[in-house]
Amino acid sequence: MGRLARLAAWLAVVALIAPAGMPRARASDAAAVSGQWLAQEHDGVITIGACGTGKGDAAELCGRLIGMQYTGAPPKDVWGRPQCGIVMLFGFKPGDEGRWDGRILDPQTGRLYSARIWSPRPDVLNLRGYILGMPFLGETQTWTRYHGKIGPECTMPP
Repeated sequence: MGRLARLAAWLAVVALIAPAGMPRARASDAAAVSGQWLAQEHDGVITIGACGTGKGDAAELCGRLIGMQYTGAPPKDVWGRPQCGIVMLFGFKPGDEGRWDGRILDPQTGRLYSARIWSPRPDVLNLRGYILGMPFLGETQTWTRYHGKIGPECTMPP
């Protein structure tokens, strides 16, 4: 068996065994990651909470863009729709070690990425976007809880 095949087999075994022994996030842990969050670059605010109208699975979280830093016309997504109110985080379900796993949308390209969110301490949220279902092939951003106001058309104060 070649090196690549051995590595793939080892990763498959680890993927099957590791989750069984790791503590999983619970739906009741949603409070730690719910609320309004200021993006790392301080250019957007996302509100995270239960998906949809609340009639579905309360253990699933989504995030909607509610505030942006911009001048002129409100920014539009790749399809020409206003970014204000767009759902960018969706389908987040409890994962291992207090983390939530779901998908993130890049509104400028329309691409979807796997993502993971978790709160390592109060008022801090880590978001890791990644490709190919492998968190080590990604990048982590640190967001902070947002306590400011949002103006008309999703505007944030400078």
